[in-house]
Amino acid sequence: MNIVVSDFVEGAQTAEGVVVIIDVFRAFSVACYCLAQAPRQIIAVGAIEQALELKSASPDTLLIGEREGKKLPGFDFGNSPSELASQALQGKYIVHTTHAGTQGLVNAKKAKIVLTGALVNARATAEYIRSLRPEVVTLVRMGWKAEENTEEDDVCAQYLKSLLLGKPCAPENIKSQLLASPCAARFLDPEQPWNPESDLHLCLDIDRFDFPVEAITRQDGTVELRRVT
Repeated sequence: MNIVVSDFVEGAQTAEGVVVIIDVFRAFSVACYCLAQAPRQIIAVGAIEQALELKSASPDTLLIGEREGKKLPGFDFGNSPSELASQALQGKYIVHTTHAGTQGLVNAKKAKIVLTGALVNARATAEYIRSLRPEVVTLVRMGWKAEENTEEDDVCAQYLKSLLLGKPCAPENIKSQLLASPCAARFLDPEQPWNPESDLHLCLDIDRFDFPVEAITRQDGTVELRRVT
């Protein structure tokens, strides 16, 4: 298995094989918390306007989205797992757009299979990939605004790589490392209420979920997120 690590939208655009688009804080942690509640459908889009159009066409659709980490005007929820974990999402239609994670999904056009990457389901994702026995796996770290590397996405990529190669790794060390890292600072800043501390802990609940998430591109260019069973 050849494992390639790349970054940002450019990395997603050139990624081949089984591709994992990584966004720990918070897009693909949010996706897992939503899918655990069995919504009817989750659609990921790149553009805010496309999300609003989907809401206009189907008013019962719930919009989840952020830019600069903040909830978007006209959206039902921000990109916050703690906000969504308390909602009744079963049977709901959801559209999701973020500054980094969903941009990677809609640009991974050379991939054979696209999966989302987060710490909350990393082991399940790695086990699924191993079962596929792919020749190439590309781990794409989306970082902050798909412009700057972030420690949480770097660490997630390394954890996934270790799991894929069967190397020993200690999830508890990952959590303590990231809790003490500068990457956690925005969740501990009272002047950033859109980044609640509870989100930090939910995103670092490593291997909480036992399912990987596949991203399937539809004819209209949007991406449907589905639990792999």
